[in-house]
Formats: sequence, structure tokens, C-alpha cells
Amino acid sequence: MSGEIESDGESGAPIWAAFGDLMSVLLGAFVLILVGVVVLQVELSDRLDQEVKQRQAEAKRRQSLEQALAVPLAAGRVTLVDGRIGIRGSVLFALNSDQLQPEGRELLHSLAAPLAGYLASREEILMVSGFTDDRQVREGNRQFADNWALSAERALTVTRALIAEGVPANAVFAAAFGAEQPVGSNADEEGRARNRRVEIAPMPRPSAPRDAH
Repeated sequence: MSGEIESDGESGAPIWAAFGDLMSVLLGAFVLILVGVVVLQVELSDRLDQEVKQRQAEAKRRQSLEQALAVPLAAGRVTLVDGRIGIRGSVLFALNSDQLQPEGRELLHSLAAPLAGYLASREEILMVSGFTDDRQVREGNRQFADNWALSAERALTVTRALIAEGVPANAVFAAAFGAEQPVGSNADEEGRARNRRVEIAPMPRPSAPRDAH
């Protein structure tokens, strides 16, 4: 009788050992899954924190720019939309001309110091962009081949004026968009007047290329 009992005990031992191994595997898998979930949550939290910080920095940047341009903005001489400073072409130039008018030169003089001060504490540069309406350059005006040339020369004129007024030359550059980025309808004069404009937009300074060895 006792021999039978001992035999039963011996046959049950492997079953409990296998069960213990299975529980160990399951526990290990659960721990790995838990660790994976925790790591994922940490990564998502870090990404969220970075996004919040970026948005806060962008909002602070725009607020600083608004403060720097408070006087010309209050006077209605410029607009500030999404960080871009907009100036109507009629304020700066006569129709089909790249020569600054007295009012335009005075306005750029008032903008230069605030812009230079804004750039002094930031790794940013200014992109000066020229835009036109979709009307072709007036016949007989041989100075400009097309609206691309006109918008380029206007952007260069504003860029040079800002540099002459104290904006660092390595912190500003010109770009031409011609008639390709309208903000109003070219079907009427009011819309075309809005499209003839110059915009000044801060943007991150490009990283200096590393020397190749």
C-alpha cells in the first residue's frame, strides 16, 4: 500500500515542475509587456513635452516680434500674420518700379532697429520675399523681363535697405515669388493691390556645414 502512495507522489512531481516552468514563462512575458508599455508611455510623454515646448517657444517668439513691431503695427503700416511681416507694395514702390518711395524708405528705417534687436537674441534670419499680381509688366518697361524679375529686384531693394539701416548682412536674404503666391483675387484691383507686396519672415538660421575630413 505504501509503495503505491510513493509511486503516485513520484508521478505528480514532473507535473508541478512543468506547471512552475509555465508560470515562470508567463510571468516573464507579462514583465516584458509591462516594461514595453512603460517605455512607450515614457516616449509618448517625452514627445508631448517636446511638442508643448515647441509651441510655447513659437508663441513666445511671435509675442516678442509683436512687441518689437508695436509702433508700426499700431500705425497700420505693416501686418503680422503667422510670424510674417507684410508690407503693401504701394507703400514701398510705384507701379512696376523697384525704387523705394520716401514713405517706404521711412517705414523700413522704423523697422530695422526692432528687427535687428529681435535677431540679436535668436538663431534666426530674415527672408525678404517679393510678390506681384498676375498682370504682365507694363509694355515699354524694358528693365524687367517679367514679374519674377520685378519681385526679385523689389526683394533685393528692401534687403539692401534693411542692411543699410543696421540689420546684419548675414541675417537677411532675398527671395522672389512673382505672382505665384497670391493672398487675394487677381480679378479686381483691390485683390491685385494686396498681392503686390513684400513680406519679411523670420526663419531658423541654417546650420553651418561640417568640414569634410
